Amino acid sequence: MAINYNLSKVYALSDNDAEFVNEILTLFVTEVPDDLLQIKEGIKKKDHKHAYAYAHKIKPTLDLMGLNMAFEEILQIEAWTKAEGKKKDIKETFKSVKNQVNDAIKEIKKDFDL
Repeated sequence: MAINYNLSKVYALSDNDAEFVNEILTLFVTEVPDDLLQIKEGIKKKDHKHAYAYAHKIKPTLDLMGLNMAFEEILQIEAWTKAEGKKKDIKETFKSVKNQVNDAIKEIKKDFDL
């Protein structure tokens, strides 16, 4: 049973096509960690545009995967990039998003043998 993610939107989008769902999950597991690294780099280098681009890229995926809290926090990261905020103001929010994504990935890998 999924604790860290919710696939109801994925199944609705795919008309319950198991192969399509598996492709979405594989993309999530392989691409989102790299995108998170890019956000981290943007924050570290105070490259707000870079951080924004990757936060904006993963935002729909977080919504699709039912990571509601991470989705809300990615919106905060986007707002931080637009305001060109200080690193210390967003570090904990980013850490929270990263932890939620990592927890979901671990669970998905176990649940779907990825």
